[in-house]
Amino acid sequence: MTKAKIGTTEAIMIVVTIIIARTISSLPREILITTRSSTIINLIFVSIIAIFLSCLIVRLLKNFPGLDIVDISEYLGGKVFKNIIGILFIIHFLVSSSILLRSFCESLKIIYYPMTNIIFIIILFIIALCVTNRLDFNASLKTNLLVVPLVLFSMIFLFFSNTNKFVPQRIFPILGDGLLNTFVLGLSNLGAFGGIAFLYFLPPYLKEPEKFKKIALIGIGLTSIYLILCVSTLLFIFSFFIDANEITPLYNATRYIEFGNFFQRLESVFLLIWILAFACYLSIVCKFSMSVFKKLTNIENKKPLIDIFGILILGISLIPQNYAIADRFETKIYPNLVISIVIILGLSILILANWKKKKQKQT
Repeated sequence: MTKAKIGTTEAIMIVVTIIIARTISSLPREILITTRSSTIINLIFVSIIAIFLSCLIVRLLKNFPGLDIVDISEYLGGKVFKNIIGILFIIHFLVSSSILLRSFCESLKIIYYPMTNIIFIIILFIIALCVTNRLDFNASLKTNLLVVPLVLFSMIFLFFSNTNKFVPQRIFPILGDGLLNTFVLGLSNLGAFGGIAFLYFLPPYLKEPEKFKKIALIGIGLTSIYLILCVSTLLFIFSFFIDANEITPLYNATRYIEFGNFFQRLESVFLLIWILAFACYLSIVCKFSMSVFKKLTNIENKKPLIDIFGILILGISLIPQNYAIADRFETKIYPNLVISIVIILGLSILILANWKKKKQKQT
């Protein structure tokens, strides 16, 4: 992977991948429960903050060309601190993707395979993960380059196909439960922008590093638009009071699409697209996790790591005893991890490293 280079469009799709994987399951439902009728305004507000944070990250990384956050951690606090930060991000990637895999597979089990043991569904994704990681690094990225735009288009299609069933009055009251809930407590929705984490690791692999800011802006911008479309579709179709316990709410929205007698029950097509997108997400997360691990241990050959990381993801995904526990992690714990590790810790490292570099120049 050290010699692999990522194109600008591929990098943008990487940033968008995380939000796609999360909206497939319970993220839109949780956002609606949190901010209710003010969700759209809240997401616009949170999206502006996320774009500002991404620009700040780009600006701070500019002083360390060709380095990622693990390299910058070594510059800031030495090898021990580098190892701590690297391990922390690996744990974050593996645990979040594993629990998200469990939630998604539980949804597939409920929808299509109620009599199948959950472990067999998970193993199919692990096999796909191991196979794709044995291919050239850019192979999975090129697949992701095809799948993500397809998902984005499918969400636009889902939104406009259901406009005849929209109830615009559900946006009222516009501020929902008030200013505090919309603009202060609603800041927890920043956890939806987990794709910011990839911004810390992309610089060493970009073919055109000078376009890093463009990648960040377009990536987070597409994430915002996609998320707003997802949530708006559910808000205008369903009552979020009724659907508070729904599994994969977007899947339920696809069942409302009808175009005469020949185009009905399109939910299977959407589910196939989402499965491909989720497999791409797992592959990318695993590749970046292995990249960080190789940097910490100086291991040259990645092939022995593929099966190890696959087994780790499988093992972690089986830890929750049921869907409710996995769903609680995804909706309650994961957003806090993104805010604390990806945003607060990541930005703190970059700010302190820039401060240290400025001090060294002055002396």
